[in-house]
Amino acid sequence: MGSLKEIKVRIASIRSTQKITAAMKMVSSAKFHHAQTQTEHTLTYANKLSAILNGLLSAECDLDSPYTEQRKVSKVAIAVFASSTGLCGTFNANIWKELSATIQTYKNQQIEVGLYPIGKKIADELHKAGYSFDTDFVTIGEKPSYESAVSLANRLMELFVTGKADRVELLYHHFKNMATQVVTHKTYLPLSLSDTEAAETATDYILEPSAEELRNRLFPKLLNLTIYTILLDTSTAEHAARMMAMQTANDNANDLIQQLTLQYNKTRQQAITNELLDIMGGAAVSS
Repeated sequence: MGSLKEIKVRIASIRSTQKITAAMKMVSSAKFHHAQTQTEHTLTYANKLSAILNGLLSAECDLDSPYTEQRKVSKVAIAVFASSTGLCGTFNANIWKELSATIQTYKNQQIEVGLYPIGKKIADELHKAGYSFDTDFVTIGEKPSYESAVSLANRLMELFVTGKADRVELLYHHFKNMATQVVTHKTYLPLSLSDTEAAETATDYILEPSAEELRNRLFPKLLNLTIYTILLDTSTAEHAARMMAMQTANDNANDLIQQLTLQYNKTRQQAITNELLDIMGGAAVSS
């Protein structure tokens, strides 16, 4: 059992740390609500665009393009999204665990893997594990923008169209609710419209100017929006995870302060009791 002074110093230290975690939670809360609003708006637009393309597909329009070509897979590119800062619980660890398992699976199948990390934490893990990776997009998730999403999407589309990758995959966290961020692993290219949830009922379409022109314009736009939505979704999930981590830290601090306060009171009571016994013992001797 520590001295009264040691206990008081520790309580003061915990309260000081608690103020920091509370401030971090407030900042993450503001960023979370901003990212969530952006994600919802972008997702609505992306789903509508997907629905239009599905409607054209249902109407048997010719939508074959270089982005839908199915090939035998010998080279895979993986864009993996994490955070550039810590203090967000198991957010980055979960992504790293899934990525490590995926890389090992492809190694066992003798499939070449190209890595495109978004987030300093996942880049650090890849570096420590000895993997080579593209460093051009590591920081674009810190302040998600449509321009940076287009830059990454263009690189991934180029890899696929030129045959440098037979499949492009995305690995990220999808925000489900405040307590749950789901690790999501999906194929980005080749594009499969049948996988889109927002399909409309088949309709007869008159295409202006042509199906080819629609393909050339809408497919890249959909692929750009997919990356942008995932950047925002990852940001939303990250801030939600950090809010929960800071709340847990705050709750643990409260519990620890209560325990130390109880310990302080017991120690103080014992010190007073000992002083009284000394006084009473001294009085008995003198009498």
